[in-house]
Amino acid sequence: MTTPTFKLPDPPRDKAVLRKQLQAERMSMSDRHQRSVHLQEVLMVWLLTRTEKTIGAFWSIKGEFDALPALYRWSESDPSRRIGLPVIDKKTRQLRFHVWYPGCPMEEDAYGILKPKDTEEFHPELLLVPCVGFGPKGVRLGYGGGFYDRTLASLHPMPYTAGIGYGHGFIPWLEAEPHDVPLDAMLTEEGTVWQRDA
Repeated sequence: MTTPTFKLPDPPRDKAVLRKQLQAERMSMSDRHQRSVHLQEVLMVWLLTRTEKTIGAFWSIKGEFDALPALYRWSESDPSRRIGLPVIDKKTRQLRFHVWYPGCPMEEDAYGILKPKDTEEFHPELLLVPCVGFGPKGVRLGYGGGFYDRTLASLHPMPYTAGIGYGHGFIPWLEAEPHDVPLDAMLTEEGTVWQRDA
């Protein structure tokens, strides 16, 4: 008689259900701090390979990785480097990026997320994109609001895009929808898991 093997259920195919499940997993990770430390190191090493001087990032929410400590260290070595955080344009539902630095004045946006208050807007050359989940070849699963896809469709020149998330969010069957803009790279605590033309 064979002992039945324990198998985790496959992730749900419904994207709304999948988003909720991945967010719940991320929030309940007992080793999230350790994963974050590894991802800080991955990001700092990866940034050494990049030539861009302006990076658009994000204010972390819901257990997301906080890229700002690594970015601040990146910016310290060159005064011409700038970090920006998104500000939502209510009319177009697109993101604009405004300069962020430690201690800069902040205020809540319409969704309760902090954004820089009255700092200069700029066009990022590199954009770090938060991922709830991700699939092969730069496919991203976000929160479903479409802000990044609308923003990327409107930015000229298009910034280089790097998704950031924890490795648990990899969904092998995830496919892009017609409006999805694929990422140029994907970073997790395990390293660079995807990079176009690498």
